[in-house]
Amino acid sequence: MEKIMMTTPIVEMDGDEMTRILWQFIKDELIIPYIDLKSEYYDLGLVNRDMTDDQVTVDAAVATKKYGVAVKCATITPNASRMQEYNLHKMYRSPNGTIRAILDGTVFRAPILVRGFEPHVDCWEKPITLARHAFGDVYRDVEYSVPGPGKAELVFTGEDGREIRQTIMDFKGPGVIEGMYNTDASIESFARSCFRYALSVKQDLWFSTKDTISKVYDGRFRDIFDRLYETEYKDAFESRGISYFYTLIDDAVARVMRSKGGFVWALKNYDGDVMSDMMASSFGSLAMMTSILVSPEGVYEYEAAHGTVQRHYYKYLKGERTSTNSVATIMAWTGALRKRGEMDGIDALVTYADNMDKAVISTIESGVMTGDLAAICKLENVTVLDSLDFIRAVRDTYEEIAGV
Repeated sequence: MEKIMMTTPIVEMDGDEMTRILWQFIKDELIIPYIDLKSEYYDLGLVNRDMTDDQVTVDAAVATKKYGVAVKCATITPNASRMQEYNLHKMYRSPNGTIRAILDGTVFRAPILVRGFEPHVDCWEKPITLARHAFGDVYRDVEYSVPGPGKAELVFTGEDGREIRQTIMDFKGPGVIEGMYNTDASIESFARSCFRYALSVKQDLWFSTKDTISKVYDGRFRDIFDRLYETEYKDAFESRGISYFYTLIDDAVARVMRSKGGFVWALKNYDGDVMSDMMASSFGSLAMMTSILVSPEGVYEYEAAHGTVQRHYYKYLKGERTSTNSVATIMAWTGALRKRGEMDGIDALVTYADNMDKAVISTIESGVMTGDLAAICKLENVTVLDSLDFIRAVRDTYEEIAGV
């Protein structure tokens, strides 16, 4: 069998624990037999991040900007116990946060729909993609506990020394105050990423805030989205038959619950945090969620939405069999390879990714799956396979679909 040839590498970021094991299984069984894989490899496993003082994460992000497409395995963000377990020199920051900051990217998460795992909202027929602005707002706030009566003020001091002051509250007793911020540059990057992503998947884009109440803060978000749409993206949206739609966050929630799905929903930081968890639980599981980081320049990084599956990894180290869900990681690979094929004009690579995705879905819908899915599946006569055997079952299905 002749392998599919690639012209430009993708950036490959290896990870930690059980997902690292699955990563190699997927490459060995589902990719290398069919593709002459070209990848620039970076080991983002916690051991190597510690050895390089996390420089490997920065290098991987820079390489992603160079090549335009990356695929990332799940990684550990260490806490105190992990620092002791891995004998780390320091408590390193989240690799995802580091990469997101360098790429100036927005995270898009969408559920993987499979028959037998129907969403809890009956009218949802298509995935709803959540686009979260992961910068500023309450996550970078400044808080203060007011001890007693007094005046709280919002003060801005310009570089020229000029002060702008505004009273927040005349306190008659104890209370609390909070200050938060965002920047035009970050909001513009968020908006451009959302418009670009919606165009790439040919889906309508919804955006919602509460600008009737937060007239200046939320109003700035709406103004920037509206301006960029009218001046830069409207013609492209109309030529593809898709639309941009703004509404208030409360109205958007009501509309989402009555919709059939099949659109991108852009949200501010906190709103996106809450709605992402709602969407994941409504559709079934984080193990069945894709996650794509998109920069405003059109750089893409694909990964699974879940973590490193620590519990299964410890079982694996003991020689015990695990039945770990690899679906989102497989589709991270197919997403990156599809995008590489689209960008390089390699139709065979796009077809491979489409067929592999179909193979994953068909395998599960035939009743063959991992243990976590079997626990929530509505199909009858389910067969539970271990981690490697499930991936091999997907391979067999792919070869039937692709006629290999």
